Amino acid sequence: MANKKKLFFGAGAAIIMLMTAFRAEPVQQPVAVKASAERGKQVYVKRCMACHQADGGGVPHLNAPLDGASAVTGKDKAKLIKIVLNGMTDRVEIDGEFYSNNMPGNKDLTDAEIADVLTYVRTGWSNKSSAVTVAEVKAVRTKK
Repeated sequence: MANKKKLFFGAGAAIIMLMTAFRAEPVQQPVAVKASAERGKQVYVKRCMACHQADGGGVPHLNAPLDGASAVTGKDKAKLIKIVLNGMTDRVEIDGEFYSNNMPGNKDLTDAEIADVLTYVRTGWSNKSSAVTVAEVKAVRTKK
């Protein structure tokens, strides 16, 4: 019986090692993500909080919520980066609700500031999504 347990444990450990070796994205260290989010919070307070509120709840029918919104927590980081860079003037539907207040673009923010603020938004409040990297922002900004 003891040999079967060792064999089972060994096979399970091997599967876990293989799964982590072939991840699509490198795993970011929690310390780096936390530091990015802390820097991003400062950008959020200066640039975003007036419209999206301290709790990320937005303003009904005007400014979209960021906390728990599928558009924020989804896999399409490029779309979020484009919104921060270029702003938005369209009426937008998010999770069944419509929002129509214009959002100004923020092309003056650095790639690092955009990565940090989006990391703060994607990992803050009840959101548990992956961080945004400077490389991801740079790729969107330079793409024609």
